[in-house]
Amino acid sequence: MDKTMSIKTRRTEFGWTQEQLAQHSGLSTRTVQRLEQGQAATLESLKCLAAVFETDVKTLMEEQDMTQIIQSRNSGPDAILDKESAAIDYVQNLKWFYIHLLLFAVLNLALFALNLAVTPGEWWIIYVILAWAAGLAVHAAYIFGSFGLFGAEWEQRQFRKRMGEWR
Repeated sequence: MDKTMSIKTRRTEFGWTQEQLAQHSGLSTRTVQRLEQGQAATLESLKCLAAVFETDVKTLMEEQDMTQIIQSRNSGPDAILDKESAAIDYVQNLKWFYIHLLLFAVLNLALFALNLAVTPGEWWIIYVILAWAAGLAVHAAYIFGSFGLFGAEWEQRQFRKRMGEWR
């Protein structure tokens, strides 16, 4: 392969989608997308890609440097639109989280009042609140980025483990 190939070019040469490259490399699909857009890669990401593309990390680092130089020349309106689009997506997700939080508070308050009025000796509302709070916690973890159980670090460990088995 030519030394000046981009990650996208290498990926398409293998006939892979971004999702397939992510699966083979152990990176997240979002990381593959960011790298193809010319954003800087970590050394760990480059190691994973080098293993998948059967090349060395130095070659990918050189390509990354060239891609960033080209991207910096082309960082015009499209780059701004991408950032604006990502910001709009985040704000919309944040809005829906706050709506979810508001519904949680209002409806559970109403259900609490109903519980007191209809069955004062039974506290079934606790089960509703706990279940809904669990869903709200998952939603919050997704929005605020602390959903690290199966995040990038876990993917890297699994990739290294799998590559060790194949050698």
